[in-house]
Amino acid sequence: MSVTALEVCAGGGGQYLGLEEAGVESVAVLDKNPDACATMRANRPSLNVIEADLRTFDGTPYKGIDLLAGGVPCTPFSVGGKQLGEDDERHLFPHALRLVYEIRPRIVMLENVGGLGTARFGGFRARVLTGLQSMGYVSTWCLVQSCSYGVPQLRPRLILISVLGDEDYRFRWPRGTTEPTCFLGPALKNMMASNGWEGADVWAEHNARAIAPTIVGGSEKHGGPDLGPTRARAAWLARGVDGKGIANGPPGAGTVLPRLTIAMVARLQGFPDSWVFTGNKTSRYRQVGNAFPPPVARAFGTEIVRYISSHK
Repeated sequence: MSVTALEVCAGGGGQYLGLEEAGVESVAVLDKNPDACATMRANRPSLNVIEADLRTFDGTPYKGIDLLAGGVPCTPFSVGGKQLGEDDERHLFPHALRLVYEIRPRIVMLENVGGLGTARFGGFRARVLTGLQSMGYVSTWCLVQSCSYGVPQLRPRLILISVLGDEDYRFRWPRGTTEPTCFLGPALKNMMASNGWEGADVWAEHNARAIAPTIVGGSEKHGGPDLGPTRARAAWLARGVDGKGIANGPPGAGTVLPRLTIAMVARLQGFPDSWVFTGNKTSRYRQVGNAFPPPVARAFGTEIVRYISSHK
């Protein structure tokens, strides 16, 4: 029995990949970015990819699907931004809730940056829960660490799971590991060594044998192909990585301080090496950097499939 989903703000496909691996069938994925849509079409030619703005998208044709999932833009709540929250023009939560009303899926999964879980946005989170309750959903917010699900970086994510008509809330949140199992250096060692950099082994086994800092993707208005603002770059420097830019290829012989490539960043997010990203360098980096790590999406997708299969 298949579990069907509509994915919104799908980006470069991190959430899609994880849900697919968990056995979820996405009937359509939506994003307004042309490059992100091209990425999805390049990797999954038969997938129904809709290039449209969430603010004007009509969800009624998808009424009754099992899962509505999405990573609504995180910039309004990011600690790296101005944290304008509901005052930010990129705030799309109301439109996501409108789709819940139009579609009435069995489960809603919305993910965002960990900053949304701070006290500053407590009132907003409460209003979201109240709005969903008025539509018959029981909901819970939870902060998860991506490194607990096999991702070699910190990347805290605040995830909302809402279940329709289940007052006892029997959805079982996936359990991650208590200690990280993947680290920056071992994850990238072969890539770092592939172009003759003689320092790859030492780098991987010493200052890079640790969890990577959170990858900062930036927004459509700000950010480029680098590893983030000053604080983020300092964290990368402590791991033996130059965060001032993204390299076009692996480090060569004589490199003193390596930079990551887009392929390396994608691996740190949990993408398979075979996944192709389209667009210019900045666009490809943003698709990778803003993605929901596939291993985390897979863990949640597995529990979603289990729940829906046992309650049909």
